[in-house]
Amino acid sequence: MKATEVRELTDIEIVQKIADGRTELFNLRFRLATGQLDNPAQINAVKKNIARLHTELRARELRAARDAAAS
Repeated sequence: MKATEVRELTDIEIVQKIADGRTELFNLRFRLATGQLDNPAQINAVKKNIARLHTELRARELRAARDAAAS
């Protein structure tokens, strides 16, 4: 998921995608431990997506706080 796609999501959708990403990350780690994971690079990709989602959520929080302080 690209940053431009993340910016188009609502806050609720971002939180849901974070939860889905964490579940997917757990499953990938489990498959890695059992030797069933074909592409270990998927783990890093999922971690980066989760981080991207957290970053956008935090940026929105800071923007809202700045706008509230300005008015």
